[in-house]
Amino acid sequence: VLDNVLLPLEIVQPHRSRIRRNRAEYTAKAEALLHQVGLKGFTGKMPWELSGGMQQRTSICRALVHEPEILMLDEPFGALDAFTREELWQALRDIQQARKVTVMLVTHDLREAVFLADTVYVMSNRPGKVVKVQQIGLPRPRDIEVTYSQEFQDLVHELRSHIGGKH
Repeated sequence: VLDNVLLPLEIVQPHRSRIRRNRAEYTAKAEALLHQVGLKGFTGKMPWELSGGMQQRTSICRALVHEPEILMLDEPFGALDAFTREELWQALRDIQQARKVTVMLVTHDLREAVFLADTVYVMSNRPGKVVKVQQIGLPRPRDIEVTYSQEFQDLVHELRSHIGGKH
């Protein structure tokens, strides 16, 4: 798992030319990320020894280890069960808040979009065009309980009304 998270640093400049001499620093950074997402103690495991949720956490750490300004995620939680998905929403919320990284998330899950986003863009079918831009005014940090609130449900329903129809 640790080697998997460090892989981008071995490939991408300027880290590639620095990783040998700064290995301890990079390893500490990767371990801190893994700890932040609840994977402390799993650094020596092979990826196939991890659950799907743990693999996704590892992937997020791998994407963050070189400290990008923008984290682009395409359906990162789609293959996970509902409880693991919500757990990872909260982990991503915490990572974004702690690291102040801009996250661009593509998802078909409107609840996920409303929980994680400040702004949601609803796209049409082919050809893909923006049919709705919705600011999400729910206070941050958002706890999973907000998903049961009427305001949250109203936002999800409003967005849903723009999918599949002409607007």
